[in-house]
Amino acid sequence: MSTINKREGKEKAKPRFSRRGFLQGAGIGSGAIGTGLLEKNAQAAPAGVLGPDAVPITLMVNGKPHKLTVEPRVTLLDALREKLNLTGAKRVCDRGTCGACTVILGGKAVYACTVLAIDAQGKNIQTIEGLAPEGRLHPISTAFVNNDGQQCGYCTPGMVMAAKAFLDRNPNPSLEQVYEGLAGNLCRCGTYMGVRKAVVEAARTMRTKGGTHA
Repeated sequence: MSTINKREGKEKAKPRFSRRGFLQGAGIGSGAIGTGLLEKNAQAAPAGVLGPDAVPITLMVNGKPHKLTVEPRVTLLDALREKLNLTGAKRVCDRGTCGACTVILGGKAVYACTVLAIDAQGKNIQTIEGLAPEGRLHPISTAFVNNDGQQCGYCTPGMVMAAKAFLDRNPNPSLEQVYEGLAGNLCRCGTYMGVRKAVVEAARTMRTKGGTHA
């Protein structure tokens, strides 16, 4: 046999490098993988959906009780939008930062994306859909229009609800107080000056008419 043939035979006899073999070999000396802990945990995981099942709840929204069945992890925002078709509260950041999903819960303005629906039971929930009778505008909404307090309008429902909760606590605010009171609501269009003037105008209208609706 020639020298070349002998060399080729030796090369063929060498085991070929395998990515799988390398990983298996590395796993033997790496602790958890080598001892099979990860494999055992993976095998122990039950098949199918994990977590608590959906439960029945009752939400009092805009003065009416609504019976729903939701998973405990469902937020108030999702329950309102997906279950009750009340889409005034918007999902923007979904992190409790922008205020577009603001509703009034138990008399206080809250970010609906940070409240679990199951925890909102037993408290009155007010959304922008229930702010005024059908076909009419609340003085705050009217003031937003008068003062050009909205552009794209996506943040406007949250702004209006935050303003409502604020005016319920402070019916005669100064412009500076409005600035502080609505600090938790962001507007990407930058209509803050119009919003603040709108809240002051709405406060004046509500005091003059002695009511909450136009």
